Amino acid sequence: MVLSKIASQSDVSVHSTFASRYVRESFPRYKMPENSMPKEAAFQIINDELMLDGKPRLNLASFVTTWMEPECDKLIMDSINKNYVDMDEYPVTTELQNRCVNIIAHLFNAPLGESEAAVGVGTVGSSEAIMLAGLAFKRKWQNKRKAEGKPHDKPNIVTGANVQVCWEKFARYFEVELKEVKLSEDYYVMDPVKAVEMVDENTICVAAILGSTLNGEFEDVKLLNDLLVEKNKITGWDTPIHVDAASGGFIAPFLWPELEWDFRLPLVKSINVSGHKYGLVYAGVGWVIWRSKEDLPEELIFHINYLGTDQPTFTLNFSKGSSQIIAQYYQLIRLGYEGYRNVMENCHENAMMLKEGLEKTGRFKIVSKDIGVPVVAFSLKNKSWGHDEFEIAETLRRFGWIVPAYTMPADAKHITVLRVVIREDFSRTLAERLVHDITRVLHELDSLPAKLSSAKISVKQEENGKINGTVEGKNGTTVVIKKTATETQREITNYWKNFVTAKKSSRNKIC
Repeated sequence: MVLSKIASQSDVSVHSTFASRYVRESFPRYKMPENSMPKEAAFQIINDELMLDGKPRLNLASFVTTWMEPECDKLIMDSINKNYVDMDEYPVTTELQNRCVNIIAHLFNAPLGESEAAVGVGTVGSSEAIMLAGLAFKRKWQNKRKAEGKPHDKPNIVTGANVQVCWEKFARYFEVELKEVKLSEDYYVMDPVKAVEMVDENTICVAAILGSTLNGEFEDVKLLNDLLVEKNKITGWDTPIHVDAASGGFIAPFLWPELEWDFRLPLVKSINVSGHKYGLVYAGVGWVIWRSKEDLPEELIFHINYLGTDQPTFTLNFSKGSSQIIAQYYQLIRLGYEGYRNVMENCHENAMMLKEGLEKTGRFKIVSKDIGVPVVAFSLKNKSWGHDEFEIAETLRRFGWIVPAYTMPADAKHITVLRVVIREDFSRTLAERLVHDITRVLHELDSLPAKLSSAKISVKQEENGKINGTVEGKNGTTVVIKKTATETQREITNYWKNFVTAKKSSRNKIC
């Protein structure tokens, strides 16, 4: 009797995905496969790899919203196939954007008449918003200089060294000099006095930050405005202010409504804010609002008619999704002033609780401020501990937490900081758990030998002429000279910064 096996001729879709050849055989990753695969297999392959990503809600490095209500999720999915730029086809979406612009303009105290429409636009984030605001300042300055018969080829912006990288991008992309006010230890935002001193006739604006990325601190826009008003009177210039309120624009109006930083100040001509940060919308939406129509040069606005009707547009890109704009409008009417205030108060209270928990360890110095974005930035008190902030950040990843460690900009590069961003979905329970896990990390590192200590650093010569270690003196004697604590900490910080960077680069290499 002959035994035989008949191969199954059934459709591949009836097989278990994990029993199919699509997950049992390797397929090209950087070239398009020759053949198609079932949708179930494609989904499972991608889904399995994505499981290796971190959990967004435990990513405490990011200001970006990671949770929204299911009803808003549904609105987003229902509108994900709408191209916002086609205003004639999607007039309701266009109307919702206009409503958002006006709501935000009123929130920022724009001087609008009873029936006057606000001037602003939705963007894909604060980076695009800053580019648009910067272009408006540059064009207005150039037009004035041309009318006066003066050179107009060397514009500059004055800002602090703590600005987000998008300002550096704007300066480089659009050929504007960025004049940065350097930071100093224990003062990690722009000094308004120094900023105004740097202003000259080529300054197109001074950029103030309402919520520094480094430690969440608000810059003193009121003082900057007052000092600049006086300088403008003396010089005859009319140097304006732009407020980068990417993080703080949806916080200050609800927690500190009396704080003057917005259009209540006469020199503030434009403000940007990120809807996808404390505007409580998923990544992909920002806003820029101008004080009046006169502050946005008409020649920067383009008019197109090939989508059906005449449509004005002032954006860097053309096509973009409608879903985030719809989600922003949902949040504004769903929460209202009361709801946003409750969310921001909760975030602030959780930040204060986390701050108190860290202070109780006795190991950290808090470098963030109570008035500002709900961020807790902190650094180690004991610089001779033998371990540093980069090691703490790396060890916390084992517990699932992503807490960034970074060095401050010039002239405070020797200061290393850990930062926790408190978002809407960061509950009191999670805050308590984070303090517990940080304490565990400290105890664990206490039990380990120092990775690098001042006793192990031996170098021949430093730039300042000081030597750390032993050198041969006269008559064959040995002279021991040690670095200062600050110099030692700078070297340790640079060592671990480079070590962690190299480790991350190695981990992310394409094999």
